[in-house]
Amino acid sequence: MSDYRRLYRPGGTYFFTVVTHGRRPLFADHQNVEKLRSAFRYVRTLRPFEIIAAVVLPDHLHCLWRLPVGDTDFSARWQMIKTDFSRHVPAPANKDGSKSLWQPRYWEHWIRDEEDLRRHLDYIHYNPAKHGLASAPLEWEPGSFRRFVKMGWYEAAWGASEPENIRGMELE
Repeated sequence: MSDYRRLYRPGGTYFFTVVTHGRRPLFADHQNVEKLRSAFRYVRTLRPFEIIAAVVLPDHLHCLWRLPVGDTDFSARWQMIKTDFSRHVPAPANKDGSKSLWQPRYWEHWIRDEEDLRRHLDYIHYNPAKHGLASAPLEWEPGSFRRFVKMGWYEAAWGASEPENIRGMELE
């Protein structure tokens, strides 16, 4: 059994990697991406949090969240998102009625400072190119890169090659 312990910081900013069960390409289907977005919207009405950045790839997603001041419970939010999404996606049920759409765990990282935030933003936005799904981030629709271009954080041509500050980062 793993001895992994999560770090819960009130009002913290976190990077997450969440993977589908068996790396099944659930999000290659645009309708499933919409169902995922709907699950996020629903959970945010019940347990507010800010989605700073995100990218959805066929078999996993990365995102940056900021929790409300005094709130540490990202785990309940992920459970609710996974559950709501699973209710709306057809899949065979297990003996207990659950569906095996998600890996049971996820990766999280508490963002420590502005440099850490920038590296994780770059990692999120470069990820479609890293996986060969696009030649540059602007070509990949399910994600926040275009919003960041509009805000002036990135040039539209950014990410045509791997940024130096994320070289060697493996957060899958």
